[in-house]
Amino acid sequence: MDKIDQHILKHLQKEARISIADLADKVGLSASPCARRLKRLEDEGFIKDYQANLNKEKVGINMTFFVEVSLDRHQEKAIEEFEIALLKIEEVINAHIVSGAFDYLLEVVSPNLQGYETFTTKLHKISSVKDIHTHLSVRQLNTQRELPMYI
Repeated sequence: MDKIDQHILKHLQKEARISIADLADKVGLSASPCARRLKRLEDEGFIKDYQANLNKEKVGINMTFFVEVSLDRHQEKAIEEFEIALLKIEEVINAHIVSGAFDYLLEVVSPNLQGYETFTTKLHKISSVKDIHTHLSVRQLNTQRELPMYI
């Protein structure tokens, strides 16, 4: 990983649909070496995938919640069952195992409070869920999508 690779990654984070020719121009390479570097970065796992960042409101998402989840059992099987069930709930757009007073922190989206109630019903059906605490996001302050690079 050199400076050119880092520049490629920075530009792709800003504009994933950039053409190879434009990307090569921005990082100071010709198209063929740039394409080879990009392919290597993909093959080595630096680039996981490409996706569009959608406007939540335009697709009917009007509410975001952060949900703290505590489990009543911490055996490997119970954790695995919880995580498999969680992956099937489409309202959960991010999930983190955390340290502290609860076990998981979930980012959940919904069109409205009724949709959130439907989500909590799904969550409570998972047998190992002991307790949940919900925080409503009033407004998102930081919309940074670029990752800083420490390599």
